[in-house]
Amino acid sequence: MGHVAPIGRPALLSGSEGAVTDSDRPDVPLISFFRFVPQARLPQRADRSAAGSLPTRAFRYCDAVVTASAFGYYVFPPMDFSLRWDGYEVSWTWPGAEGWQRLKAAQFPGFAAAFDAVAPEEVKGFSPPFLAALQEPGLVQLWSGLVARTAPGWSLLLRAPANLPRSIGYEPFEGVIETDRWFGPLFSAIRLTRTGEPIDFRAEYPLFQAQPIPRDVYAEATLNNYELVPGLRQLEPADWAAYRDTVVRPNVQEHRPRGQYAVDVRKRRRSDDAPDGA
Repeated sequence: MGHVAPIGRPALLSGSEGAVTDSDRPDVPLISFFRFVPQARLPQRADRSAAGSLPTRAFRYCDAVVTASAFGYYVFPPMDFSLRWDGYEVSWTWPGAEGWQRLKAAQFPGFAAAFDAVAPEEVKGFSPPFLAALQEPGLVQLWSGLVARTAPGWSLLLRAPANLPRSIGYEPFEGVIETDRWFGPLFSAIRLTRTGEPIDFRAEYPLFQAQPIPRDVYAEATLNNYELVPGLRQLEPADWAAYRDTVVRPNVQEHRPRGQYAVDVRKRRRSDDAPDGA
């Protein structure tokens, strides 16, 4: 599923070309992931094929789907574990555990001591919990084992992995974290949707997708700047012309090329990315 940054402070990733070298690195990376739990898998660029799960036709011709699939970074659970919800309480277990344990707040096995061995004196004892059962029934907070920092003015949208098959045992919440200002654990919350049976999490399968977004995108002034067109009679001639070019023209062509939208988008991106004068 793409390239993974080397162990240590992760390098930036650039498409399918691999890690960016130090000479290519901008002064301020868009995003830096800090691995706190050494067993945690490092994040990696999300994949245009949704880790190979997209149908071939969608991968070849539906640019909207592949662009959404590749937008952001896969973030993984730091280990294999399982949750079980009886409708009232949550319990958990992991490989090597002695059966199921009631979940309130749990540290990653062995991490608290490892954290205190490295942390400054005033930080000792403040290692983040790995799992926590929230007050609301069936809600659990999960820590990826990572901390993230984004460039000034950028936040992280945490959401379910785009277009990947999803477990029917839980539903991830979405959240926006202003990681340019908040240097803390990269958490996600989930709602358990199945009772009485184990819900398995695997360290090699993405837990959520982290998508960098400019803070201005979700500012109130930005989102309040919209228009409503209440009906067909309010469409202007320019609107009908745009609809004709988008919908009608491809369907009346004698030889209609497949995936014309995808072709046009890719050409436009290549033109936008080309150096001035190229």
